[in-house]
Amino acid sequence: MKILKKSKLSSQLLWLIGIAFVLLFTSLGVILPKMLIPVAERNIYSYLSEPLKYVDSTVDNKLLSTEVAYIYIKDNRIIYSDNLEKVIQLTDPKKLISYIREDYGKFNYNHKTYYYYTFTNETLKKIAISNDNYINKTKAAILTVIFPIVLLTFLIIGMMLVLWSSLIVRKIQKLKEKIDNIDNPNYNHNIYFDSDDEMRSLSYAIEDMRKSLMHQEEYRNQMYQNISHDFKTPLTVIKSYIEACEDGVTSSEEALPVIKEQTEKLENKVRSLLYLNKLDYLKDTKVDLQQVDMNKIIQDEVEKFKYHNKNIKFIVETDKKSKYLGTVEHWETILDNLLSNSMRYTKTKIKITAKQNKIIVYNDGDNIDEALLSGIFTPFRKGIKGEFGLGLSIVKKTLNIMKYDISIRNEKVGVSFIITKESK
Repeated sequence: MKILKKSKLSSQLLWLIGIAFVLLFTSLGVILPKMLIPVAERNIYSYLSEPLKYVDSTVDNKLLSTEVAYIYIKDNRIIYSDNLEKVIQLTDPKKLISYIREDYGKFNYNHKTYYYYTFTNETLKKIAISNDNYINKTKAAILTVIFPIVLLTFLIIGMMLVLWSSLIVRKIQKLKEKIDNIDNPNYNHNIYFDSDDEMRSLSYAIEDMRKSLMHQEEYRNQMYQNISHDFKTPLTVIKSYIEACEDGVTSSEEALPVIKEQTEKLENKVRSLLYLNKLDYLKDTKVDLQQVDMNKIIQDEVEKFKYHNKNIKFIVETDKKSKYLGTVEHWETILDNLLSNSMRYTKTKIKITAKQNKIIVYNDGDNIDEALLSGIFTPFRKGIKGEFGLGLSIVKKTLNIMKYDISIRNEKVGVSFIITKESK
């Protein structure tokens, strides 16, 4: 088994064919002959019994088979055929008769097996006896016929397996070469297999994986650029005001509020980025979800946001017993980000509806461009008004952890964010 583990597939197949060949020879040379013995014995008993029906008390030696000898017992006299010594190599018929205890059977003498069959009437007992040459010839005749056929069949099957395995190995080598060059843009990744089998499916799967990796690499590079741009803006403002203070262009009283504001923005972005990474970790862990009071969470969030802009009206409609599965922390994060997004684009009102296990956050701002809807939950994807952000991505991933989903719908006036339970 160690050899198979260290060998290539083609070598493993050759080893397996060799082992199968040994097993075949063992079965044909040892097991099959033993299985043939009962059949051959039934034949030899029939072969011995038939002549006894027709042979009388006088032995005609011209009609005797060289492999069958006869013994007649009549009136306590023993008469035997001339070939008895050749068949059994025993000169004393009385001793031979002592081995014969049943109507038919076999016995061992001088490491050889002998078969006999008896026929008895009122005056005469006839015994036909033979050695195992008949059985050996029968086994040899059967094996002579079977062995070449089985051997030829096995060789043909072996050759077919070797050819088939060589095709499989070549396909695997092509796929390995493709995987080795999966990040090589100059490599020709087009592989075509004639047969529509699992190898072709695997080739398609590898190609899909390669395209996905390329897409992820492009997305990652784009995301890094967007993160750099998003972080660079507040840092540039902070640096500019610090330099302005140092050059005496502006006073520290004017610069500090702006620096503090930009620092808070930068801090929020860092916090959001860390939280997004935390969500990537939590998606593979089991979160303890419980029934939470959504009515209270919504009221607390509205209280938090309604003073940010007194010109915006908040409308809340919830069931009396508005229970949702999750954690208070996760739902607060979701509503924080949705309300922050809505506050940015709404004109006069924000409406929150939580009924029948569905939450809708509506704002009466402008509709979202259809081209932006498909990637609006992607981190740092350029969104509405060319801005970047993590808020909606955090909302999407947090909801997924709690087995909820979110969609966006453009209304005649405004936009609705709709949270529903994931369909099983």
